[in-house]
Order: sequence, then structure tokens, then C-alpha cells
Amino acid sequence: MTRALPPSASVAQVVEGAKLFAPSAIRNVDALCEMLLQHAPETGHALEIASGTGQHVTAFAAALPRLYWQPTEIDAARRASIDAYVGDAGLRNVAPAAELNAAQPGWSARVPAKDLILLANLLHLITAVEAQTIIQEAALAVSNAGTLILYGPFKRDGQLTSDGDIQFDAELRAADPAIGYKDTTDITAWLADAGLTQITPQPMPANNIAFIARKPAS
Repeated sequence: MTRALPPSASVAQVVEGAKLFAPSAIRNVDALCEMLLQHAPETGHALEIASGTGQHVTAFAAALPRLYWQPTEIDAARRASIDAYVGDAGLRNVAPAAELNAAQPGWSARVPAKDLILLANLLHLITAVEAQTIIQEAALAVSNAGTLILYGPFKRDGQLTSDGDIQFDAELRAADPAIGYKDTTDITAWLADAGLTQITPQPMPANNIAFIARKPAS
């Protein structure tokens, strides 16, 4: 999934040792924790795809201490940052960050079934084919009656609905015409094609959306 991106797509600065700091992660972490408290299972095993700096998973694990979290990240520097945040927080329900390119087919066969899989702020940075692969593989990796949550900015029925989204999507497509905002209609179809049952998409702050989908119990 490594590709040219505009600076606005992935801002992270070194702050202390291996730790990286992303301002966007701080802005949305409280809303994400609140959403997870409503829709995530209370116990079990959770997988976060593209964990980034580790600011998110540290907050998620503190908010949901009975879930055991497996953060993943393709970038080695960010994996080190994740482990640094988790170590400093003293959390015992987070595994060391693992390398995972979730846009490559077949990874679900190497991952034990998870009760929750979460992906935040990635789909607009990859191609439609890669996005579909992630959803298909996540649907295979999530356990029966498990939950898949996709969060980020999206087009709504083909339309960008804020000036900020119009600008950001244009910057993404200028860097790589194959990436950019995915459409809510497509996400709904891809979840259904993967055999998942979608709950009504949840509006989130900053014009984002959380898609919550469940795998049938049997």
C-alpha cells in the first residue's frame, strides 16, 4: 500500500524516542472510543488494521480493557511508535504491533478469528480494488457474530458534502488518480458481497462516517 500521498494525508512527527504524534488522531479519538463503547464487544480479541502511530489503539485498549488488542501496521517506524505508546501506558491487553499489509489477498488465513476488526482512516488512501480486498479478507478473519467497523471520510451517494472533503479528495487524486474518497453506496455493496450485515452507518464528527457490520452467527 506504499504510494505517493499529499502531506495532508499522513502527518506524523517524532515527539519522544520512537513515538510519533499525529494531530488528526487526537482530534477523533474520543469520538471513536464512544462509538466503540456502543458497538464493540465487551470481551474477546480485536484486530486493528493500519494502527498508525499507536495513539488510537492505546486509547481503545484503555476504554475497552476486557478486549485484547492486536495492532497492525505496514510501516516499521509506526510499529515501533505503537509499541512505545503501549509500553508507556502500561497496558496489558495489547499485543506487540504486527506487520500486516491488509490490501494483499490471503492474510485472513494467517490470522486467528477476531471478535472485532477495526479500520480507521485508510480507505481513502488506497484503490477501490485494495479496499474491496480488505473488506473481503476482514470478513473472513472476523468470527461468527463478530463485528467489522470501517471509519473515515466518504462520498455520500456520489457527492462530496463539505469544502474540506472536496479539497482533500482533490489532493489525494492529484497524488494518485487511483485513490480518493470511496462512496457510501459502494461500501454498502462491498460489505454485503462479503457476507456481512450492515447496521445503519453512524455519522461521526468532522463529516466522517462509521460503518458497523456484523458477521452472521452461523
